[in-house]
Amino acid sequence: RVTPQSEGLVVSPADGRVSDIRDMVPPAELDLGSEPMTRVSIFMNVFNCHVNRAPIEGEVTAVRYRPGKFLNAELDKASEHNERNGLVITGDKYKIGVIQIAGLVARRIVCFTNEGEKLAAGERFGLIRFGSRLDVFLPKGSFLLVDLGQTMIAGETKLADLNHQGEPLNFSRQ
Repeated sequence: RVTPQSEGLVVSPADGRVSDIRDMVPPAELDLGSEPMTRVSIFMNVFNCHVNRAPIEGEVTAVRYRPGKFLNAELDKASEHNERNGLVITGDKYKIGVIQIAGLVARRIVCFTNEGEKLAAGERFGLIRFGSRLDVFLPKGSFLLVDLGQTMIAGETKLADLNHQGEPLNFSRQ
């Protein structure tokens, strides 16, 4: 895959479909603070490639596993209740949270990276086995380049431009 390169560019970490966009406080285990961030959720059905890729270049500053249920990953409550593995990737200017979430069919999360490792944007960091979800936490007000229902290609689709100055696009936020 060919990953677009540009300062402040965030690429999709997963193949799938954008199932939710909302501002919310990130999970406590990521230590990203108590202020709301923009969450973009990508649902991966059983036919999508389930390899996960780094959305930005940076250092993995946290890897946090949390056991949980195996609800349908398309449901919003899956982000809160399902088994998950969270990463924080710290770039030159920004911290991004990425959460791998197991689903009803996918009951195996694999993470290839550890704290302290450096990742290039688009580099593989893990996978989730079959029918799952991936949540990306961006700084609140990030200039999103995607909308609900959009098909995503991991490492290729431009998700957001963190250096864009101005009003965010009027996408379907909840």
